[in-house]
Amino acid sequence: MYHYSLLDLAPVAEGSSTAQALENTVALAQAAEAAGYHRFWLAEHHNMPGIASAATVVVIGHVAGKTQSIRVGAGGIMLPNHAPLVVAEQFGTLATLYPDRIDLGLGRAPGTDMATARALRRHMAPEDSFPQDVQELLDYLGESDTPARVRAIPGEGTNVPVWILGSSLFGAQLSAYLGLPYAFASHFAPAMLNQALATYRETFRPSQYLAKPYAMVAAGVCVADTEEEANYHRSSQQLAFARLRTGMPGKLPAPVHDIEQHIPPQVRAGVDHALSVSAVGTPEMAREQLQAIIARYQPDELMVTGMIHDPAARIRSFELAGAVLKDLQRPEG
Repeated sequence: MYHYSLLDLAPVAEGSSTAQALENTVALAQAAEAAGYHRFWLAEHHNMPGIASAATVVVIGHVAGKTQSIRVGAGGIMLPNHAPLVVAEQFGTLATLYPDRIDLGLGRAPGTDMATARALRRHMAPEDSFPQDVQELLDYLGESDTPARVRAIPGEGTNVPVWILGSSLFGAQLSAYLGLPYAFASHFAPAMLNQALATYRETFRPSQYLAKPYAMVAAGVCVADTEEEANYHRSSQQLAFARLRTGMPGKLPAPVHDIEQHIPPQVRAGVDHALSVSAVGTPEMAREQLQAIIARYQPDELMVTGMIHDPAARIRSFELAGAVLKDLQRPEG
């Protein structure tokens, strides 16, 4: 593992507001920068009461302006919701304002329900144009040898690093074919992680973007001074995931001590599986679990995430996790 990074969903906690959630995101990004995290990514979700990063590109710009050196980007932009030219202009502008600090991760899903997807896109195309849209976007961001009729300005020549995100084999195959870095959403959908990484690494084609495969694995973390405290804070994410899976999404729930009393056993089994690529407990426990994840999947980069109700506990968790990850990091080269 060469780098460790952080994914934030700008969670809106019960009893709080979107304004406070965005303030918390900035505070977390600043703490992550101080703790040595390489990237700070935000994700596009829509119509979700508990997530404040719907206008992802706006939040990225705000966070980049409030930090100094950490890379800031999208994990990811849901490309089916947007015209490639618009994304190229937006991220080209960010890259112009914050040179060599902006990343663009692309997802194939809408990041919402179908009714909201229709409201976002207006015209629903029956075919999957994701591969073509990715290539179009890459062309807009690259150097142009010949004058093009349509250009992204700003955008052209910025060469914003583009990642393919995924939780299945499709993204692994596409990123390998295009020679792009690949990030797997194992923090909530780990089922195909082994197969996807193998597919990506075995079929990767060197490109102008990358000479060799570069794979990022995502993991949940919740670290505290005691195991009991870590399990308590983690219960918010477990509750939120259970409610999402049962069709009742809402703000990030307050934590509970008796999680088994709040989630039916059949739902809990699914939640535990979905969140199984995680490190929870004291720093010593987290070290052992993170070391096992790194040894098993051999990621070039580990991106950690965690939905914690208390902003101070959330920062503390990522600071403790960062200290562990810094110790597990190896130099590039």
